[in-house]
Amino acid sequence: MISGKKPVLGINGLGRIGKLTLWNHIGRKYFSEIIVNIGRKAGTRLDDVALYIEKDSTYGSLHQYLHGYKAKRIIENIDEEKGKMLIDGIPVTVLRESRNPRNIPWKEHGAKVVVEATGKFKDPATPHDAKEGAARGHLESGAEKVIVSAPFKLREKGIQMPLDATTVVIGINDDQYDNSKHHIISAASCTTTCLAYMIKPLLDYFGPKKILNASMATVHAATGTQEVLDRLPGAGATDLRKNRSIMNNIILTTTGAAKTLELVIPEMRQIGFSAESVRIPTSSGSLIILVVTFSDEVGGPAISRNLINGIYRDAEQKEKRGYIKYTEEQNVSSDIIGHFGPATIIEGHETHTRTAFATLDLSKFSKLPADVLKQLPAAIEIPITQAVIYGWYDNEMGSYTNMLGDLTVKIASMVYQ
Repeated sequence: MISGKKPVLGINGLGRIGKLTLWNHIGRKYFSEIIVNIGRKAGTRLDDVALYIEKDSTYGSLHQYLHGYKAKRIIENIDEEKGKMLIDGIPVTVLRESRNPRNIPWKEHGAKVVVEATGKFKDPATPHDAKEGAARGHLESGAEKVIVSAPFKLREKGIQMPLDATTVVIGINDDQYDNSKHHIISAASCTTTCLAYMIKPLLDYFGPKKILNASMATVHAATGTQEVLDRLPGAGATDLRKNRSIMNNIILTTTGAAKTLELVIPEMRQIGFSAESVRIPTSSGSLIILVVTFSDEVGGPAISRNLINGIYRDAEQKEKRGYIKYTEEQNVSSDIIGHFGPATIIEGHETHTRTAFATLDLSKFSKLPADVLKQLPAAIEIPITQAVIYGWYDNEMGSYTNMLGDLTVKIASMVYQ
């Protein structure tokens, strides 16, 4: 970073990811100033916003999270009129006027990089002047880069992804990011981020041709899309489970992790893959159960539990930034909350493999010539191994927001140079 060019970060939205992104960058001290847009009045005064920033039902207080249990409050100099406060020495400005991205004064405040964390503006193809707002509106109002804290979702079927938009999971495909070309960047999702780090070591070791198919289910903590209490569905609603109470239900839902993963790891297009999700009544700490089916080799080294776990141990050693962790500990979900750094924590104690033989009746392969069939056995047996792998992730602070923060700093370092 060249002296005199102080990096300023913009954050649009102060929900779960927006708030924890603020925490993350207050702790990093990379950005000299942070501008947070909430686009509306909150509480009765700015002190109420400061209190919301300071305290968290999952992670405790900001000062204790950053500096330990003896730490004292680090939010001071609250200026109601200017919307300013000082958080651990970092000036933070809270904007409360506009919810439409194209009307947020990023240029006036020098924020060239904006994290779009409202969850509302996920379509990079929506024009900047759309009445309801758009991610592209941030570029119109002065930002040079927009990082969306969710997977892209194109509203219109059949249209192509804009050339200036890309999906990035840091450490997996961030080498494909082109600073001169890409201006709207999706940081994927917490689930896709975890999944990418579970799949990539297997692909690197076996290659896509040896993986017959894969599936995953995420046992996911609650998010803001669930209701606290049962609620009447809106007009036209088709998924009635979204309106049921998350406090006392396991709720079947969907995940776009499979489609997003193909954008991050293109080799996945060669593999049959499906992804499912259930939401459970916890505040954070989630789990992916990954099932992978391999074609084994007759007479070759068996694909075993020890081999799979060894692959992840090696991946942990090679990944110098700590994005993947292997453990033999027996964890529960609360152990993962606040576990800072890894995209996934592989629970090696629970890795399982089973090998069976699939019988292929060659006479049913009608495309084989009759003279060729006569020279072949009637049937052949192929060894197939199924592996079950468990990966934990703190879907809020420890995993996703940390990875998002690293990506934000990497992009900002190219903008402010």
